Amino acid sequence: MKHVDTRETGEFFDVVGETERSQAATMTLDPGQSTGGPENRHPDSDQWCYVVSGAGSAVVDGESTALESGSLVCIEAGETHEITGEGDEPLRTINVYAPPTY
Repeated sequence: MKHVDTRETGEFFDVVGETERSQAATMTLDPGQSTGGPENRHPDSDQWCYVVSGAGSAVVDGESTALESGSLVCIEAGETHEITGEGDEPLRTINVYAPPTY
């Protein structure tokens, strides 16, 4: 078993655990900050993005969706994507990549 406390990560993006088959990372975006874009993709890995707190949006292969606490988005291998923090507080997410990509 692996147990990780994700509450103390203060980095923009921090890989916090992994196995041979998957990887977990935290990501924090300030309001107005974004990551990714039309060329950003993980050719061989699915990315599950769970919103812990805050609000934002995700554009995946040109389709936009709102993100809020409790949202879970699957970005499948090869899909382009961009995630943006919105609102008054940082967008905090936990991301799982399978297989590992970073």
